[in-house]
Amino acid sequence: MSLPHDSYVLLCVSVLLVVAAHYAYSRWLFPTRRLPLPPGPPRAPFLGNIHQVPLTYQHKKFAEWSQHYGDLFCVQVFQKPMFIVSSIKVARDLLETRSAKYSDRPYSVVANELVFPLRRPTLGFMPYDERFRRLRKWFQDALETKASLQQYHHIQRREVGRLLSDLVHTPKEFFSHIRRYNGALMLEIAYGHPVASAEDEYMAFADRSVAAVTDIGSVASTLVDFVPILKYIPTWMPGAGFKRQALRVKDMWAEMTRIPYQRVRDDMALGKAKPSFTTFMIQEVSRDGHLTDDNEYDISNAASQMYGAGVETTLHTLLALLLALTIYPNVVDKAQAEIDRVIGTSRLPELADRDSLPYLGCIVQEVLRWYPAGPLGMPHALREDDSYNGYRLPRGSMIVANIWAMTRDPALYPDPEVFRPERFEEMDAETAGARDPRKYTFGFGRRICPGRYLADSSIWLVTASILATMNIRRECDSAGREIIPTPSFKSGIISHVEPFECDIRPRSQRTIDLIAERKYETTG
Repeated sequence: MSLPHDSYVLLCVSVLLVVAAHYAYSRWLFPTRRLPLPPGPPRAPFLGNIHQVPLTYQHKKFAEWSQHYGDLFCVQVFQKPMFIVSSIKVARDLLETRSAKYSDRPYSVVANELVFPLRRPTLGFMPYDERFRRLRKWFQDALETKASLQQYHHIQRREVGRLLSDLVHTPKEFFSHIRRYNGALMLEIAYGHPVASAEDEYMAFADRSVAAVTDIGSVASTLVDFVPILKYIPTWMPGAGFKRQALRVKDMWAEMTRIPYQRVRDDMALGKAKPSFTTFMIQEVSRDGHLTDDNEYDISNAASQMYGAGVETTLHTLLALLLALTIYPNVVDKAQAEIDRVIGTSRLPELADRDSLPYLGCIVQEVLRWYPAGPLGMPHALREDDSYNGYRLPRGSMIVANIWAMTRDPALYPDPEVFRPERFEEMDAETAGARDPRKYTFGFGRRICPGRYLADSSIWLVTASILATMNIRRECDSAGREIIPTPSFKSGIISHVEPFECDIRPRSQRTIDLIAERKYETTG
């Protein structure tokens, strides 16, 4: 049976009105859906921009795109938007001012399903949930209070003394000495485990494990995070290298967390455990006399992350410092003049001297700015729909802070490729505070690195101690010509310094004696 013409027209009009009303209501109820996504490079069907994102040094390509598309632009990875933030202001507006919305992590198939058991990754990878807040509180208690930081001063002081002694005896092995310093400091803080040499068995294994973890992903993680079906392919198939590597990392991480944790538990049972993050957390969590398997899992993983995160980032920064001092000898001369004027030559610098050595503080700020350890940081994920400056930011999107691009902003830091600590001396107090790299190179908002204060004090103490006792100069070739290193950094989550040469020698016999006195004082 057919409808009369008038009835048919009425039905069509009614349907159109219902559709229009529903559309209008949806647009009123969800106003952000009317907004466009931020601009970005042209996308290919299905692929989006994945074919345009390089496998290495993504931060440089993203910085290049930001020149065309602005401080907030969109890169499409298949059908998933990824927003790149290239300015400090935008990063603070989103990741700090609206931190409740931007504190999640993108779901990582590799981390959650292949590396960490029970889908319970470490603090850096886990979502912003109750477990995250609980573990974050542990780190805050251990690393962010004045009282907790003071209890590490004697360890820092002792390990810096050993570092200086190592540099006196075998200066050309400075890469190894810096690594031993970082590893020894973090192993003792995390587990109460003393390290006598760079060949320490556990430290060597832990360093391999941490390096493997940092190698399993990048800003876009791995392809499997955008095409999850790939996780089902057999490990023997071509293209399954990510899966084989993840399974190796899983075994290494499990051993790295189990062995030192069990050693601490055994020592506690015998009453001979040294104070550490692990002993403190075991005592805190088991106040009621019961320590669950979940608690043990979280404590052992938290201690391992404390070691890994502390070693990798500080190692990069201290090696970048030595590279900068080798290329820019005028910085060495100016810093040594300040140290000699304020402290003299009768003792070594202490953390209490920090406020009296402003140029030294500028050097620490500049090395963090010059080549940040994590060029792209760790990505955030948006917990709910949002908008910014007229653009739509959908729930679940990945937010990447291009920290490297922020440190290269010529409007904030003229001649950004040049290592010039004086730039911070030339700023007024308000400007210097806003542009202080320590306020953004360690991350943003509720995801900021909880170990930033410990890292900052360690970097300062090593910088002050080396400059007070050592002359750092360029190495010479066989013809006596100076070799000026070219700054070169590996691509990755952590941008490690490529090997370079420099000439490190004690400033005088007096400084050799001071180093020997410090080593005797701290070792007994």
